[in-house]
Amino acid sequence: MSDIGKGYVQIYTGDGKGKTTAALGLALRAAGCGLKVCIVQFMKGRHYSELDSVPMLRGLVTIEQYGHPTFCRFTDPPDPGEVERAHEALGRLAALMESKACDVLIADEIITAMKFSLLTEDEILAFIGRKPYGMELILTGRGATPALIDAADLVTEMREVKHYYLQGIQARCGIES
Repeated sequence: MSDIGKGYVQIYTGDGKGKTTAALGLALRAAGCGLKVCIVQFMKGRHYSELDSVPMLRGLVTIEQYGHPTFCRFTDPPDPGEVERAHEALGRLAALMESKACDVLIADEIITAMKFSLLTEDEILAFIGRKPYGMELILTGRGATPALIDAADLVTEMREVKHYYLQGIQARCGIES
């Protein structure tokens, strides 16, 4: 691990576009400084353009997906397969954290996984509590709870003001996917 000081907990949440994009931007910036970044994506198993970009970063950034090829849909009770994949992702994050395999650890959509009842708030809080000194931890997803916000050092809320998706514009390669 590099010397980035204490390392902080950041949350990108809200109903607007840009949470994963902000985390990926931070990964790009960190790689530019020679920092090692590990990204674990919850609930995502389909192809996104970042999967093609990451190999260009000379091994400084890795990305792993723990989800079905179609984005998880909310069901009550939650799909057991989605719950299992979410716990596999959480276990992978814990292993990366324990081994100090990276300087920046990104848990993409972990908060959404909680919102969809695939993980509990207590599981995420316990995970945050194990963050070692010198590691930056980024959590993304809609629906950050007051307890998660309290546990973080930095919280950014993306708020949708206007989105062309509402006019029927589909996701475009390199922009939204």
